[in-house]
Amino acid sequence: MALYVYQGFSKEGKKVTGQIDAPSEGGVRELLQRQGVYPTSIVIAHKAQSSESFFLKLFQSKVSLKDKLIFTKQLAVLLRSSVPLLQALDLLDDQFEGQLQNILVSVKDGIKEGGSLAEGLKRYPDVFENTYVQLVKAGEASGKLESILDRLVDYLEAQETMRNKITSAIRGPLIQLGLILTIAFGLMIFVVPKMTQTMATQGKELPLVTELVMGFSYFVLNYYLLLALMIFGTVTGFLYWKATPEGAYTLDTIKLKLPVIQFFARIGAVVQFCSTLGMLLEAGVRLSEALTIVCDIVDNRVLKNALEQAKENIIKQGKIAQYLKKTQVFPTIAIYLIETGEESGNLDSMLLEVSKNYEKDLSEKADGLSALLQPAMLLIMALVVGTIVIAVALPMVSMGDF
Repeated sequence: MALYVYQGFSKEGKKVTGQIDAPSEGGVRELLQRQGVYPTSIVIAHKAQSSESFFLKLFQSKVSLKDKLIFTKQLAVLLRSSVPLLQALDLLDDQFEGQLQNILVSVKDGIKEGGSLAEGLKRYPDVFENTYVQLVKAGEASGKLESILDRLVDYLEAQETMRNKITSAIRGPLIQLGLILTIAFGLMIFVVPKMTQTMATQGKELPLVTELVMGFSYFVLNYYLLLALMIFGTVTGFLYWKATPEGAYTLDTIKLKLPVIQFFARIGAVVQFCSTLGMLLEAGVRLSEALTIVCDIVDNRVLKNALEQAKENIIKQGKIAQYLKKTQVFPTIAIYLIETGEESGNLDSMLLEVSKNYEKDLSEKADGLSALLQPAMLLIMALVVGTIVIAVALPMVSMGDF
């Protein structure tokens, strides 16, 4: 069975496009004719043109990190049980749907034609990043694919755990922030204007806080389009600036200096660098290739630029600790451990150990940040809402309305 992409016309004369899993092109034509579709083009999925691929991607669900983790884990189990690769892929493609199922069918067809698993996965860089592909390639070359997949499972599980921790840490504060803004704007739109009308008839001098709140309320009500444009322009300008090389580098530099954020930026870069490079070296990937891959995927531009500038010297000398020290991103203890790994000839295992240790630190800090943000947001809510309430109450007290 293979996955085919087709284009054709229905009985009503409408153009239709889709995909069918069938044993041959003739089988596709037969199935389509039964459905009342007259095909004009039938192409095997992994050979389809980019326009067809784009159409399929448009309507297919994205491959989640969780699905990729499940696929990797199950493939490792099957291979360890001595199930041949093609048979393992046959068993797995029925367990998934959408884009991942189509990818597995396409990869399976490529292997039947003499290709490798890594070559098949490489055609889908949006799903299987370069690190994943290179590790699979190294596993196939060494005959230890199941062991490499086990390492990838650990890597993906660590990513999933950290992503869930960070998401849960910021979800609560974001909900609270939304509630604060809703309450504040509700008071500004429905309560403060009525108070303004009452105050205007009295002709008395108002407290400063009341005048400020009334002024902001007037601006929100009368210039809401300007306010929306200002917010939209600011966000758009920031995103455009962030997308430029200069903006991205400046933003990463700022992240490395801001309190609280600098810890997550620094240690996140350390974990990403050490785990990726350690896995690649452990799998037998040459240092030059491994560094190129790491430079492509590392998020922090400061570290990325430093590595790219020092890459040739690192490859010649076979040592990286002294160049990592110059980035001022890596903690002293991490540099010491990496240097120890270089001297003992166990750089790969030491990098993985450093990654594991700092992953724990990152996890603990994420939990601590979540516990810290909850009361902080409650305090902000009390200050914002309390200020508006005081601004409304003070004039009423002075007029004896209570």
